Amino acid sequence: MNNEKTRILAHLLAVRENRPHHFWAGALVAGVSLFSMVAAFGTAPDSRDIREYQQTVVEQLSVASEVHQAAENSAFLREERIQRGDTMATLLSRLGVQDEQAFAYLRQQPSTQPIFRQLRPGKIVTARTSESGELLALSFPLNGPKDNALIIEKRDGTFQAGEQPQALTAQVMMKSGEIRSSLFAATDAIDLPDSIATQIADIFGGDIDFHRDLRRGDRFSVVYEVLFDQGQPVRTGRILAAEFVNNGKAFRAIWFEGKDGQGYYTAEGKNIRKAFLRSPLEFSRITSGFSVSRFHPIHNTWRAHKGVDYGAPIGTRIKATGDGIVEFVGKQGGYGNLLVIRHQGRYSTHYGHLNGFATGMRKGGRVSQGDIIGYVGKTGWATGPHLHYEFRINGVHQNPLAVALPSAPPLAPQQMAEFNQHADSLAYRLDRIRGLNLALLD
Repeated sequence: MNNEKTRILAHLLAVRENRPHHFWAGALVAGVSLFSMVAAFGTAPDSRDIREYQQTVVEQLSVASEVHQAAENSAFLREERIQRGDTMATLLSRLGVQDEQAFAYLRQQPSTQPIFRQLRPGKIVTARTSESGELLALSFPLNGPKDNALIIEKRDGTFQAGEQPQALTAQVMMKSGEIRSSLFAATDAIDLPDSIATQIADIFGGDIDFHRDLRRGDRFSVVYEVLFDQGQPVRTGRILAAEFVNNGKAFRAIWFEGKDGQGYYTAEGKNIRKAFLRSPLEFSRITSGFSVSRFHPIHNTWRAHKGVDYGAPIGTRIKATGDGIVEFVGKQGGYGNLLVIRHQGRYSTHYGHLNGFATGMRKGGRVSQGDIIGYVGKTGWATGPHLHYEFRINGVHQNPLAVALPSAPPLAPQQMAEFNQHADSLAYRLDRIRGLNLALLD
C-alpha cells in the first residue's frame, strides 16, 4: 500500500512543471481525498471479524408497578342522549355498562326509581365505567325545578345513590320569527322551545289574547337563557327581553330585578303586568290555532250577554284572569258548572260550562292571577265543549277583549337609572334581530 502511494506522488511531481498553479491545488485536494478513501477501505474490518466480537444478551426487565396500577384503575367516561322508546337496559348498553350487579341495584333501590320514571327523550346521561364494563358512576338529571341530578357511585365495592345540584351555566340565545298560522307553528319553524313560546304568551297575555288576536304577519323577537351542564343543554331559562308586533302594534318587555321586586317592564319602566289577563285559557299547543268564536246553537244568536266563548277540548285548563276571591262555585242554570271571582271590589269574572273545578275551589277562597281554577266542559246550555267567559264592572257586562285594563305599579323614579342601564343592552339585542329569522349563541 505504501509503495503505491509513493508511485502516484512521483508521477504527479513529474508533470507538475507543465500545469498551472491552480490546477495543482485542485489535484492535490483530489489526491488527498483519494488516499483517504483508500485508507478507509483498507482499514474497514471484515464482517467475519465483526461477528467474532458480537454476543447476544437477554435480560428480563421488570415493568413499573405504576403501569399495572394505571391499567387496573383505567376508566371510560361516556355520555348518551335518551332516545324515544329507550329502556334503562338499552340506555345502559349504549353507555357501555355490562354490570348485572349495577342493574340489579338500580332496579331494586327505592332512591333510584326516578330514573325509570323519567326516561325523557333528549336528556343527557353520563356514565363512568371500567375497561370491563363495570359501572363506577352514573349521573342522571332529574325532572323538577331544583336542577338536581341523581348520582350513583361505587365506593369500596358498594353502590351509593344521592341527589346533587347541577352546576348550571347560562348562555344567551336570540331568535326572531313570523306568524303564518299559529304561534307554535312559528316557533317550530325557528326551533324555539315550547317553554319559551308559552312564556311569550304569558308575558304579553295582558295586552294580547293569543287565542283570538293573532294575525298572519305578526312578528316576534326574543332574547332568552339556555342552561347548560358540562357543556350540554339542560333546559331553557327565563326570557330576558321580548318584542311582539301584533296587528302593527309593537309590545316590548324587559326583565328587571330591582330592590323592590322583579318583573317585566316596558322601555319606559311601566309594569307590563296587567290586573287582568286578556284570555282565561291556558295557552298551549292544544289551544294554539283552535277556533274560538262560537255561534250559540240553541238561541241562534251571538248571545246578548256580551260574554266571550272559547272553543277548546274538554279538560283544557282555565286560569284566573286576575287576583281575587271566589264568590260562587257550583251549578247555575244555563251556565252549568259556574265559577265567579270578585276582584278589587267592583270587578268580577265569570267562567261557565266547566267540566269540573280545580282542587281547593270554594266560596271565599283566594286565587291569584294565572292559577288553574277549572277545566273546559260542555255543561248547561252548551252543545259543544267551550268556555263561556264574562267580565263585569259594577255588575255591568264589558267586552273583555277591548276594555282598558289597569296595570301594576311602574318602577319607582329612583330605580330608573339602574333599569335604563340594564335595559339598554337587551333593547340593543332586540333591535339587532328584529325582522330576522336567526339563532345566535353568545
